[in-house]
Amino acid sequence: MSEIQNTADRSAEPKEISPLRQQLTEFWFYFSENKGAVVGLFFFVFIVLIALTANVTAPHLPNIQNRDYILIPPFWQEGGNIEFLLGTDAVGRDLLSRLMHGSRFSLFAGCIVIVISLTCGVLLGLSAGFFRGIYETIVMRIMDVILSIPSLLMALVLVAILGPGLRNAMIAISVTYLPHYVRLARASAIAESARDYVTASKVAGAGKMRLMLIAILPNCMAPLIVQASLSFSTAILDTAALGFLGMGAQAPASEWGTMLADAREFMLSAWWVVTFPGIAILLTVLAINLMGDGLRDALDPKMKRS
Repeated sequence: MSEIQNTADRSAEPKEISPLRQQLTEFWFYFSENKGAVVGLFFFVFIVLIALTANVTAPHLPNIQNRDYILIPPFWQEGGNIEFLLGTDAVGRDLLSRLMHGSRFSLFAGCIVIVISLTCGVLLGLSAGFFRGIYETIVMRIMDVILSIPSLLMALVLVAILGPGLRNAMIAISVTYLPHYVRLARASAIAESARDYVTASKVAGAGKMRLMLIAILPNCMAPLIVQASLSFSTAILDTAALGFLGMGAQAPASEWGTMLADAREFMLSAWWVVTFPGIAILLTVLAINLMGDGLRDALDPKMKRS
C-alpha cells in the first residue's frame, strides 16, 4: 500500500522543465504577444518554403522563353492565359515562375550579407570594447568614415571597383552595414566588461579570448540578433536596388530588382511586369520588419511587460 502511495505522490509531483525549453517558452510568449510579428513569421516561412521548393512547385522554368506568349496579362484579365497565372514578360517568360525562383536570390543575398557583416562586426566591436586604447580609436574612426558616406552610394562605388555581379554586390552591402554591428558590439562589450561575473572570471584566471567569446559575447547577442533581423530586410532592399541599377545580379537572373530593371520600359503598357516584383519585395521586407519588432519585444528586457 505504501509503495502505491509513493508512486502516486511521485506522479503528482510537477515535472521539471529543462532551462532551454523554459527559455523557448518565455521567448514565444513575448513574441506571440505581437500579432503582427506572428503574421510576419508565417509569411516569411512561406517565402522560404517557396524558395526551397521552387524547382518543384514553379509551373515553368524561369528562363524559358515562350515567343507565342509575349506580354500576356494575368489570367483574370482579358487576353490572359491560365497557363501563365501572373502573365509573361517581354520575352515570354512566366512571371510567377521567375518570382518564385527570384526569392532564392533575395533571401540568399540577405543571409550572406548578414553573416558577413555580423561576424566581422562582432569580432571588431568585441575586440575594440575589450582591449580599448589606440586599437579602439583606429577601428571606431574607420567605422565613422564608413558611416559618413551614404550607404547606397558607397555600395555603388565598391561594386564599380569590384565589378558588377551578385557576389560583389553582397560584399559591398556587407561593408556598408559593418559599422552598425561594430558600434553595437563595442557598446555591449564595454557595458558587460564592468559586471561582476566578468571580474570573477578574471580572478579565476580566464584568458582574454575566453572572456570575450565565452563570458561576454553570449550576453551581447540579444541586441545583435534584433539588429540582424532588421538589417536583413534592408539587405534585400539594397540588393534589389543594385540589381535595378544594373550593378547587382545580371540578366537573365530572376532576382527581383533585376526583373524591375528589365520591365521599366513596359511600366505603362504592361503593368504586371513591374507590379508583381515590387509587391514581392514589399511584402517580404514588411514581413521581416514585423518579425524584427517581435524579436525586439521578446529579447529586450526593457520591452517585456510584467
